Amino acid sequence: MLKNILSIAAVAAFSMFAATQVASAGEASEMSLGPVGPYEPILASVGKSRLLAYYEPDHGKCAVNAVMSEASQDGAVEATRVRVALHPGELFHFDGVRNERIVFTCAPGAKAMTVLNRGEILTKSASTALY
Repeated sequence: MLKNILSIAAVAAFSMFAATQVASAGEASEMSLGPVGPYEPILASVGKSRLLAYYEPDHGKCAVNAVMSEASQDGAVEATRVRVALHPGELFHFDGVRNERIVFTCAPGAKAMTVLNRGEILTKSASTALY
């Protein structure tokens, strides 16, 4: 029961934060690429999109929830949510349409989750900000 309540609270906060991240897309956004513990957010910019992800420990696996969102020209927010369970050491590639990707991995015992290609993300984000 407590796990369900925590999951619902995390998803609600997650959705609210995703909307505010997209709304402030013109401002410099802070990135957090991990490693993070359970229910802590990974935040990233991927082109014009914003990513917010977290995980819940699930019997030694990382149950990952990831939302990619983008503001349309009329100000509406469009979001896609993906859920996947990763065994420790497994990789999850979350690919965008413009050859952009984020690669997640789960630590042993589901103690942490991190983004493996953080250098690529930071480099693309910096070059996007220049234009």
